[in-house]
Amino acid sequence: MKRLDKYLSEKYPDQSRSYFEKLIEEGLVLVNGQIVKKRHLITEEDNVEVEFALSKDLSIEPENIPLSLIYEDEHLLVINKPAGLVVHPASGHWTGTFVNALLYHCGRQGGPDLRPGIVHRLDKDTTGLLVAAKTAAAQRLLVEAFASRTVHKEYEALILGHIEAQMIEKPIGRSPQDRKKMAIVEKGKLAITEIKPLKIFKEASLINIILKTGRTHQIRVHMRSIEHPILGDPLYGFEGINRKWGLKRQMLHAKTLSFIHPITGLKLHFEAPLPEDMLLLLKKL
Repeated sequence: MKRLDKYLSEKYPDQSRSYFEKLIEEGLVLVNGQIVKKRHLITEEDNVEVEFALSKDLSIEPENIPLSLIYEDEHLLVINKPAGLVVHPASGHWTGTFVNALLYHCGRQGGPDLRPGIVHRLDKDTTGLLVAAKTAAAQRLLVEAFASRTVHKEYEALILGHIEAQMIEKPIGRSPQDRKKMAIVEKGKLAITEIKPLKIFKEASLINIILKTGRTHQIRVHMRSIEHPILGDPLYGFEGINRKWGLKRQMLHAKTLSFIHPITGLKLHFEAPLPEDMLLLLKKL
C-alpha cells in the first residue's frame, strides 16, 4: 500500500507532490469514486481518477527574472531554461524560480484569463526547452498531454566513455542508502530510456536520448547504472572525472520538444541549441 499523494507524484513525475496534494484537498482526485485524504493508502485494486487542474495557490511573488523565450502566444510559452534556474518554488528555493519569473512576465500582459501554470519540470541544472501554460484551460490540457506521454521530448548529453545504440529498461525507485537519490531497485517503477550515439570522442560521447517513461532523474540514474554517467553530474557521476574537466553541473540538455497545441490543435516543434558550457566541453573533447 502507498499514500495517495506519493503514488500520484511517482506516476506523474512532471508534477510535484504538492501539486497533487492541492488537487486532493480540492476534491479533484477520487479513489473508487470517493473523495479521500492525501494520506489515504491505496492498493493495486483501487480505481484512481484525477482531474488535472490549475493550482489555486498563486501567493508566490512575481520577480523580474529574464526569460529566454523560444515561442509565445496567448495560451502558452516555451523557454530555453538556463542551468541553475529552479522550476518550482520548494524548500530552500522560495524565490528566483521559473514560477516567479512566469508570474511577473504574464502579470505585465494583464488580462482576466491569464493564470500561468507549470506543466512539467527539468532538474535545476538541466538546460533546455520548458513549456508553461498561461491559462487554466491550456494548463489542464497540457498536463494531460504530458501524463499520457503524447509530448515528444529528446535530450542530448555528454557521457563518459563509448556506447552503442540501445534501450535501457531498468526499474527506478528511491535509493535505500540515500533518500536524496534515485536508484535501480527491484521493486521500482518501470523506466525505459532509448539511447543513440551522435559523436564519439577519445574519452566521452555525445548521445541522443528519448524517454519512453518519465521517472525522477531517469536519464541520470540509467546512465550511471551502465557505468556511463553524464559528465559533470554531481549526484550520479564520478567525482574525479568531474573535477578533471572542471564541471559543476550535469551536461544534459532538453534539445527537442514537440506537441499538439492544446487550444489550436496545431503541431508545434521546437529545438534549442546546446548551451555554452556544453559547446566549450565539446571543443575540448
